[in-house]
Amino acid sequence: MRYPVRHYEGAVEVINSDERLATICTRLRAEPYLGFDTETKPSFRRGQVHPPALVQLAARDVVYLIQLSVVSHLVPLAELLGNEAVVKAGVALEQDVAALTPVLSVRPAGLVDLGAVAQRHGVKQSGLRNLTALFLGFRITKGPRTSNWARRQLSPAQIRYAATDAWVSRLLYEHFCERGWVRRD
Repeated sequence: MRYPVRHYEGAVEVINSDERLATICTRLRAEPYLGFDTETKPSFRRGQVHPPALVQLAARDVVYLIQLSVVSHLVPLAELLGNEAVVKAGVALEQDVAALTPVLSVRPAGLVDLGAVAQRHGVKQSGLRNLTALFLGFRITKGPRTSNWARRQLSPAQIRYAATDAWVSRLLYEHFCERGWVRRD
């Protein structure tokens, strides 16, 4: 079956100031769960590793794209990501957490790895694209994933791609809650 391609079409805000980061983190602490993902500038040389450049957080009505290379005071984000009471749902979170921990000086908590949840329920192909098609009935594209996420000015394609990944993670979390695969407390 050929699924239609969809992308996030709601409100997106690129966060590139300390003041705005503090404001949105306060707002996001009131959300029970968030879609979560990160993007990193790709490495094309062996042994070269870049820190995460972008954190994507999808709330009920907006996706925030936080530019880690631009914002200098990351304490509000560290506190939010370390808050166990707010679920952060995504796929392949182990890599994201390993990369974020030294940048934020906190280990994120309240994480739900949707790929791991799906695997526990017999789903073999547990990447974000596959889970989206299987459970949400549409496809997402992976076009700009190897672009330079550390750029100060993100392209419209980068913004759409990054927002879509976080949004889909939030939708999958809701779907898995409805299936009883994860509990929403």
